[in-house]
Amino acid sequence: MNDEMPDPADRAAEEPYAPAAPAPLGVDRELTGHAPVDAHLARLADVDHLPADGHLEVYEDVHRGLRDELTSLDAHPAPRPHDNRS
Repeated sequence: MNDEMPDPADRAAEEPYAPAAPAPLGVDRELTGHAPVDAHLARLADVDHLPADGHLEVYEDVHRGLRDELTSLDAHPAPRPHDNRS
């Protein structure tokens, strides 16, 4: 009779790898008051239901949307016909 503990490496080789199920990250998101930004930030909740390999697509999409919102702040509106009157 052998009282030795089984080697963990042997046990790992016997059991198939099963990744953990998606779980909410529990990160609170606060509203900014700017609807387009809030919509992009709300999209971050999608990762709570995705496996880790699906997070990147969501993060890149949110980053792209937020960057576009910031870029739009630098754009000057087209002058209206009556703006250039003297």
